[in-house]
Amino acid sequence: MRLAEGMLKREEWIGMFESAGAIRRGHFELSSGQHSGMYVQCALVLQYPRFAEKLGQGLAGLFQGVELDAVVSPAMGGLIIGQEVARALPEVKSGGYGLAGAGVPAIFVERDASGAMSMRRGFSLRDGARVLVIEDVWTTGGSTREAIRVIEDAGGRVVAAGTLIDRTGVAAKLGITAKALLDLEIPSYLPKDCPLCAEGGLAVKPGSRFARSGGGADGGGASARTSIGR
Repeated sequence: MRLAEGMLKREEWIGMFESAGAIRRGHFELSSGQHSGMYVQCALVLQYPRFAEKLGQGLAGLFQGVELDAVVSPAMGGLIIGQEVARALPEVKSGGYGLAGAGVPAIFVERDASGAMSMRRGFSLRDGARVLVIEDVWTTGGSTREAIRVIEDAGGRVVAAGTLIDRTGVAAKLGITAKALLDLEIPSYLPKDCPLCAEGGLAVKPGSRFARSGGGADGGGASARTSIGR
């Protein structure tokens, strides 16, 4: 694990996640459909306002000097950290975007009834608006890519993207300026290639009580360990 630039030291960032039980070991099905032996649930650390504030400041600090008009996050995982990053960013003094004195706007995109990512709830972007996309975790980068498409369709221009944790080196693959507060290399597998499934393990979708595949009962349930490095 490597710390990118930020306010605190690596051990302090990790301590936040561990103290909140946000890093779990077991056998999980990720939102991408891939399987992994480790799961990071950022919502558990972001539920604490002081942690969320510090994480937002640290992530915003990676984009010092980048002129931005808005922060856009994919729902649901990116909502809290997107808000905190926008709060920490300096307000643009020129261009008249948003409300004067109100800070950098933090908006979000979400899936509609068809499952497609879209911009709803009256949100809009001015043509050419400079946008920073913020997520909680990158595994495949799929949600960020979908958000970029929506932003561009709305007339915005994505100038950078950021995340709290990059699990698989997504930053180098997005084709734009992309940075993570923490690089945490966590292997993930297609179900057919998952070694945990091959051992008879039971893949659990985090947040769900139901097994998704496999045959055993040794997946990442409530008893899964919550500390990295143990």
